[in-house]
Amino acid sequence: MHRAPRDPNVTSAAPTATPTAGEPVDDPRHGLHWWRELLYVGVFYLLYSGTRNLFGSAGGGSTTHALHNAERVIRLEQWLGIFHEQTVQSWFLGWPWFLRIWNIYYGTLHFVVPIGVLVALFRRWPSAYRLWRNTLAFTTGLALLGFSLFPLMPPRLLCDCLYGGGATSDRGFVDTIDRYGGLWTFDSGTVKSISNQYAAMPSLHVAWALWCALALYPRLRHRWAKALVVLYPVATVFAIVVTANHYLLDAVGGVLVLAAGYLIARLATRSPQIVSPRRDVEQPSGCMVSTGDQRLPSEQ
Repeated sequence: MHRAPRDPNVTSAAPTATPTAGEPVDDPRHGLHWWRELLYVGVFYLLYSGTRNLFGSAGGGSTTHALHNAERVIRLEQWLGIFHEQTVQSWFLGWPWFLRIWNIYYGTLHFVVPIGVLVALFRRWPSAYRLWRNTLAFTTGLALLGFSLFPLMPPRLLCDCLYGGGATSDRGFVDTIDRYGGLWTFDSGTVKSISNQYAAMPSLHVAWALWCALALYPRLRHRWAKALVVLYPVATVFAIVVTANHYLLDAVGGVLVLAAGYLIARLATRSPQIVSPRRDVEQPSGCMVSTGDQRLPSEQ
């Protein structure tokens, strides 16, 4: 009785669940370290703030140029039939407490909520963290280009005021932060000297708010939570209008830079998984076959 020749690749070793060097890493946190991510965010924000304030009012930018761009935006909105920001604001000028709430919303949630979403992604959905972190970074970088190339005087500065367009530019807007207050003001000594008052196009408030919604919505299970994240960018658009910090087209610009930032991030973000050069596959007989660098006869 003849015995079949022994396959040198077949061994009687028992299967093992221990991964070998180079085997795919299933842990989505592979390569992620909280201290390094915190360092990235801190350095990026310092670069963002420094670059943003190199232009516009903080960098000695031209008030005339910013006013001219504001007039161009207004004319375009009038042509589109959407120049209603002053009308919307006028509905609420008799409610100082209401406008103060939106001043606080505008000045605080813009930073607090994205940080919270980054932390949630890192801790609960690490497989999605890299893509959305990179999306936020690219979106912000594109916005900086907008601030430098298109300085824009916001509606609240269409007045005879510091950094404003003068009495002839007045269109009835009210600087709600200056009149009703909030947790901070553009006219404080420190903020006035370092903040770029003409960084309005695109609206990063809208871009970051929509980023938060898109990053969280497909990962939430409860309808009320999904409703809240959908309402957040909608409320942000209302906030930038009622406080006279942006035009509606600034919000459109925010959506566009977010879309572009997401596409760039999709191309630039790599999976943390490592391709294994060698791994063992269990055969029905209980034996192990090495499939590392071997190829089937049909593949050779």
